[in-house]
Amino acid sequence: MFTLKALQKNKTVKYGVPMLLLVVGGSFGLREFTQLRYDAQTIRKKLDPSLEAKVNVQKQSVMLEEEYEKMKEVNLEEWKNIRGPRPWEDSREYQEQQRSRQKKD
Repeated sequence: MFTLKALQKNKTVKYGVPMLLLVVGGSFGLREFTQLRYDAQTIRKKLDPSLEAKVNVQKQSVMLEEEYEKMKEVNLEEWKNIRGPRPWEDSREYQEQQRSRQKKD
């Protein structure tokens, strides 16, 4: 009887153990919920087999050497960095300003 009352008055047992159980149990619970989310996404993303075959063929046909040859042909000496409009700026007006600046250069 004495040990039970002593345990009830102990702050570690009263607050620490439930907190530890909550943190550890929450971790396992969150893992299960997130796993359900990813399982649902994979089920939803299933493609038609004929469409999937076309996608895979296109992915395999791109070769690194071909892309390198394309990049060699690009003239980077005349490339100019142009910033986009800020959220508070009117994008059409800003684009017109940029086009007029490019024509002057």
